Amino acid sequence: MKNLEEIIKVSKGDELADLVIKNAKLVNVLSEEIYETDIAIIGDTIAGIDKGYKGKKEIDVNGAYVTPSFIDGHVHLESSMLMPSEFAKLVLASGTTTVIADPHEIANVMGLQGISFMREATKNLPLDVYMMLPSCVPATDLETSGVELNSYDLALLIDAPWVLGIAEMMNFPGVISCDNSVLSKIQLGLDKNKRIDGHAPHLGGKDLNAYVASGIASDHECTTSEEAIEKLRLGMYLMIREATGARDLEPLIPVMKQYNTRKCVFVTDDRHPKHLTKHISRMVKKAVKNGVNPIKAIQMASINTAEYFKLPNLGAIAPGYKADIAVFENLETFEPAMVFKNGQLVAQNGKTIVDMNAFKLPALRGSVNIKYLNLEDLQIKLPQSKNKIKVINVIPKQLITKLSVEIPKIKDNQAVSDIDNDILKIAVIERHKATGNIGLGFVKGFGLKSGAIASTVAHDSHNMIVIGTNDADMYYAAVELVKSQGGKIIVENGKTLAHLPLPIAGLMSDKPFEEVKQKIAELETASQKIGCQIADPFMSMAFLSLSVIPEIKITDKGLIDVKKLEVTDLFL
Repeated sequence: MKNLEEIIKVSKGDELADLVIKNAKLVNVLSEEIYETDIAIIGDTIAGIDKGYKGKKEIDVNGAYVTPSFIDGHVHLESSMLMPSEFAKLVLASGTTTVIADPHEIANVMGLQGISFMREATKNLPLDVYMMLPSCVPATDLETSGVELNSYDLALLIDAPWVLGIAEMMNFPGVISCDNSVLSKIQLGLDKNKRIDGHAPHLGGKDLNAYVASGIASDHECTTSEEAIEKLRLGMYLMIREATGARDLEPLIPVMKQYNTRKCVFVTDDRHPKHLTKHISRMVKKAVKNGVNPIKAIQMASINTAEYFKLPNLGAIAPGYKADIAVFENLETFEPAMVFKNGQLVAQNGKTIVDMNAFKLPALRGSVNIKYLNLEDLQIKLPQSKNKIKVINVIPKQLITKLSVEIPKIKDNQAVSDIDNDILKIAVIERHKATGNIGLGFVKGFGLKSGAIASTVAHDSHNMIVIGTNDADMYYAAVELVKSQGGKIIVENGKTLAHLPLPIAGLMSDKPFEEVKQKIAELETASQKIGCQIADPFMSMAFLSLSVIPEIKITDKGLIDVKKLEVTDLFL
């Protein structure tokens, strides 16, 4: 950072800038216009925008479009299954230089230690990673998480400059009913003049008014124009999401074309590695392709997000702003020719040019701790006078599930997987405190004809989840995940077909992106080999334990009736 006198002299043209970007078509998100100019940079700061600046180094972009680089307003880094340095390598190349992360996943496993780990792993990257403190750890008391975080825990970190507020408040019923533990977390953010993010799907009317009046200022769960417009009218920031599983941008195009977009921001929420190579840039491209004004789209990817999170001097190209810049040949493909972070060239022609191998992970304890498991622990004995079971029905490409009542297949007085009718056994094994809790049930929709699949990525508490056609393969899969301290695995007849170890909190790999990508491809192939009918079975499986999404779910405490928010009997 240069001192003020140096910046002023460069701004006046009295001294050479460190870098001048010449002949740029500046996309000015402040005045909403495009015009040709030069951009003078000193250190990490923009000193001036005007014709005629001279620099120690000059780059002539020959009329290319220059925009502020992009900001992701809400992302769970853990969902990428990559080390933060590998995540940064991918998103920098597509023009993202700042993300606001919610370490909700690792916090459910490791609490404050997990949040501290993410801070240490990101603080020196050529990518600014700000954080929001997780508000719902755990999401409910119907599951066993690694820890519980209350407002006193969050108070230990709220004053950190890299903390921007309280992350998505999923417990909107708790807000509306004035639950003291929920309100204390909101008040903590308000007292520090920091943001509180929302998460309130389908909430409307007076209940939504109450939610907004509490101080919650954003929402990333809008899937229809009607819902989005109602929230905009009440002053909420609309976080338009394009995740791997939930893609809401296209349904909200009418809102972006017809309404004021200055309270709209782009977010990715949860993305797998294959969807990171094109990050916020792809959202900008899709919006423009669907008729959104390019300047408006770029605002949603930059200045709007910075202003919402109260990040001064970020998200625009103007004197005194941070020199975070992207250069595009056109405003159609949004493939950045160059990306600058703090005035330094970090990516060129779709490739990050910073050596990311220099960023080492801090140490972290193992997190897969289950009570000694026996094959018999997976058995479901049929109670007397009960001969029907409640079955979780997966709906393709949706997180909600439906309940059906079925007649189970019985073998040796046990309810077992019924391959012919696609009713498969599912187990959720507590993996944080070795309590021995195992929730057992049945699921329909995966279509497995043999073997088993298992994962330690299972929202929100990330216990081990296993689905299989037989107990032996389910047992084998669970044991293998203990050995690798987490991961995703597909097995058949007591042999591993594909395995992606995730030793970092059972959520992330310690390997390069290319290796993780290859392992994911092997998992996809293996899932098809054993007959799986779902394109991404691990994504669907991961949400079967999320006990806040209707209609029926399963946790380590058993089958969950989400409407009643209680454990329900498997048998009828």
